[in-house]
Amino acid sequence: MNRAFNRKKDKSWMHTPEALAKHYIPYNAKFLGNTEVDQPKGTEIVKDAVRQLKFQRHIKKSEGQKTPKVELQISIYGVKILDPKTKDVQYNCQLHRISFCADDKTDKRIFTFICKDSESNKHLCYVFDSEKCAEEVTLTIGQAFDLAYKKFLESGGKDVETRKQIGTLQKRIQELETENSGLKKQLWNLEEQLMIAPAPPAGSISLKPPMSTDVFDMVPFSAVTPLVPIPASNGTPPPPPTTSPPDTSKDLFGAEPFDPFTCGQADFPPDIQSKLDEMQEGFKMGLTLEAAVFSLEPLDGRW
Repeated sequence: MNRAFNRKKDKSWMHTPEALAKHYIPYNAKFLGNTEVDQPKGTEIVKDAVRQLKFQRHIKKSEGQKTPKVELQISIYGVKILDPKTKDVQYNCQLHRISFCADDKTDKRIFTFICKDSESNKHLCYVFDSEKCAEEVTLTIGQAFDLAYKKFLESGGKDVETRKQIGTLQKRIQELETENSGLKKQLWNLEEQLMIAPAPPAGSISLKPPMSTDVFDMVPFSAVTPLVPIPASNGTPPPPPTTSPPDTSKDLFGAEPFDPFTCGQADFPPDIQSKLDEMQEGFKMGLTLEAAVFSLEPLDGRW
């Protein structure tokens, strides 16, 4: 993880891994809102967003509206923003989508983070006013990101590219098996048509060459079933053979066809694979923690 300044580089994490992995760390704050930004990282990006949201909040305050209170629940599964009374989830920001997190080093109240929206894929900057714990919230999000990334690697995330290649090969094998099954059906249909073909009329000249024999005057053995039926002794053609279609559940060698959807851990359905790709991309970008001066005027504490 990328920590962008020395002030926090030497600080140890504040919570036990179990607290963030099995539970969550709650914080109360006032939510100034969120706004779209054009970059996933950058101090100036969040500065502009904070100024914009502060200005909007001043206007709403003049209209008699109060800044809404929220509860943040931080864990390795993300940052949830909830209504503190009803516990309804307003936003659920997954950690691999959070790319930048900063707090105001002047008044210790304002903190913000940039998160990529899961539906629109736009980068949104969330801004909060806390009770003098902005730095603590920032470090907690950083620790949760660090633990989530380690958990992702332990669960096999580092092999996503290898698994993608295996999945592509497995898909190709399945396509070849499907093509092979179709060809076997065509071959079976042709054999069936030849078996039920009518016998030539009496007195007609057969163009079939005489059957060759071996040195013992015996017809050579052939593993292939004769395609032309031999007339019965009473002159009536025999009934069609009661052969059943080939077993398409097995290949030419009698083995079960390869099924990439039951091949084990190395293969994923498309939705799971895309999710892994997204997580890999997000964790690869990393999370930048930073302290900055967002405004020369601290937020009014009465909000």
